Amino acid sequence: MKTYRFSLHHPSGVTAVVVGVGALAETAEELAAWLAGRTLFAVSTPRVLALHGAALDGARAAAARAVTLEVEDGEGAKSLATAERLWSEMLAAGGKRDSRVLAFGGGSCGDVAGFAAGCFLRGVGWVQVPTTLLGQVDAALGGKSAVDLPAAKNSVGLFHHPALVVSDTRLLATLPPAELRSGLVEVVKMAYLLEPELFARVEADLDRLLSGDPEALAPAVAEAAAAKIAVVEADPDERGERRLLNFGHTLGHALEAALGYRGLRHGEAVAYGMLFALRLARSPERSERLPAADAERLRALLARLELPELPALAAEELLAAMARDKKARESGPVWVLPARLGQGRAVAGLGGDELRRELAVFLRDPWG
Repeated sequence: MKTYRFSLHHPSGVTAVVVGVGALAETAEELAAWLAGRTLFAVSTPRVLALHGAALDGARAAAARAVTLEVEDGEGAKSLATAERLWSEMLAAGGKRDSRVLAFGGGSCGDVAGFAAGCFLRGVGWVQVPTTLLGQVDAALGGKSAVDLPAAKNSVGLFHHPALVVSDTRLLATLPPAELRSGLVEVVKMAYLLEPELFARVEADLDRLLSGDPEALAPAVAEAAAAKIAVVEADPDERGERRLLNFGHTLGHALEAALGYRGLRHGEAVAYGMLFALRLARSPERSERLPAADAERLRALLARLELPELPALAAEELLAAMARDKKARESGPVWVLPARLGQGRAVAGLGGDELRRELAVFLRDPWG
């Protein structure tokens, strides 16, 4: 079994990150020591528990007592109502300041579990065991947890780093192909701006990665995790370089909000967001335009992911959603635009007329 171990240093301490085939077995003793004498609140979804619930048997046995708290699958879990229910159930079960929370699920499960852990009794320790590719390469790393408001995604949240992230790629074998594609978009996002060698790996190994092969996924997940860790350590509060991780997310989050978090998975929305960013980066209005060859490589790789068709939406609706995005500034949305393969920049203050014009064209032909 091949695993990779990293350390993510942040203002509140160090998070150990273990990735690969057999990561759960490798970290069993660490988890047992972390849970010894404590109440464990395991937050998961019915689907994940049905598929992989036995993987938590060791953690449950190591804790003084274990309470399972269920949330719904998908973005619907990320609500203030769900967080309030978790807090109430933890309090009713006798949760204390030294109780433990373990998030066992995808990115949405991890987000609401981390948000609940960060606020309960002013913060309790927690661990992430992501069961989706999206969770393993992105959502579980960096300490950001949040819930949604109806008008904007991730609009109420906090930084609360987990003590440990365990990304066992064997858990990915049960993911539907569409979920693997969605998660791979986040790998592509980081690789395109930060790690050109990883981008080339994904181009070459895409078929194996989409098959859910744990051995093929392990190095890709590890390289993506390492890239994100480096950025988070350099910019833990997202004031500078970390903004590059938002490539594709400005429009992507607006698409999700406009669609009521239905119709497109997160990665699929981000993929369309990256396609729109390519259009902006190639615009004659940019002083330095993205080279055509670099743009075509990303467009070609995203095309191989066979994204669902972009639903019909109005440009004005998306512009309004972008104005409410948590990353927006008084000058408007902040766009992450590629300068070339392996390099990007954050751009604020793009003219409303340009955005409206380009968005209207894009919605008619996203691949044009």
